[in-house]
Amino acid sequence: MPDIYAIGLVIVLALAFDFINGFHDTANAIATCIATRSLSPRIAIIMSAFLNFVGAMVSTGVAKTIGGEIVTSPQMVDSTVLIAALFAAIVWNLFTWKIGMPSSSSHALIGGVLGAVTISYGTGAINGNGVFMIVAGLIGSPVIAMFSGYVIMTLLFILFRNVGRSKVNYISLHIQSLSAAVMAFSHGSNDAQKCMGIITLALLSGGYIGELEVPFLVKIACAFAMCAGTSVGGWRIIRTVGNKIFRLEPVNGLAADINSALTIFTATFLHLPVSTTHVVTGSIMGVGWAKRFRAVHWNVAYSMVGAWVMTIPSTAAVGALVYILIRYIF
Repeated sequence: MPDIYAIGLVIVLALAFDFINGFHDTANAIATCIATRSLSPRIAIIMSAFLNFVGAMVSTGVAKTIGGEIVTSPQMVDSTVLIAALFAAIVWNLFTWKIGMPSSSSHALIGGVLGAVTISYGTGAINGNGVFMIVAGLIGSPVIAMFSGYVIMTLLFILFRNVGRSKVNYISLHIQSLSAAVMAFSHGSNDAQKCMGIITLALLSGGYIGELEVPFLVKIACAFAMCAGTSVGGWRIIRTVGNKIFRLEPVNGLAADINSALTIFTATFLHLPVSTTHVVTGSIMGVGWAKRFRAVHWNVAYSMVGAWVMTIPSTAAVGALVYILIRYIF
């Protein structure tokens, strides 16, 4: 396949991945405000689409991490590797969306890259320290979100201990519109950058740019793709996240949104890619646990964790297989 066509295919697949990420992971960003009826689904999706776009334009630190920390040299990640990785991530995202199971687009993409790079250059091409930091952030973020969600919800219980439950929920219902907006902005600030990193890496490996800096047009394209995907919505995953883990009241949704946004903003500041899916789910678990341990539907949570554990190995295997097929055909 001529290099120019390969890079063009990488860009198309990357934007398709970003579009799918929009309706796949946006469900997590707005599920709490829809579940508590703080916002109507229509308004929540429009708001989230716009703020995802704005958030995606803010920083490129996560994009550079995705583009430069997975392998020992960015030149090893050629167009064939990226095509295989993106194909694997897209297939996994569509599969988990179809069954209504929240999963990590970040895990899917990184797994695809790891599989394709390993089959093409061997394990020596993998930057162990970089991958460790990325995976540590992806795995640690839901655990941190769960415990910090527990703390924030407990503090709100203490703060409102002398206020009636209906009044607390009335106040929280109105504040949650703001917290949901912050959550949507934080989602865009971290998730869209993964697509930016992939496209920038393809342009660098093809010699079209001289350094690992995200071009402005790449930022615009990725932000727009995620915004468009967000506008579609992801109702299967919204139902799972918003209703099946824990029965959310407005005050719980407020606590989960605040906690998720703080966790994601912290990761973006540290240039670490994290999974919005994992963070929001961890926050909801922690918030429910603060109310009562048995209030959380842990069987649903365990099923999600199982999907999370399978993501990287599954997408790595698909990425490696697709790489072999491309090399065989071309």
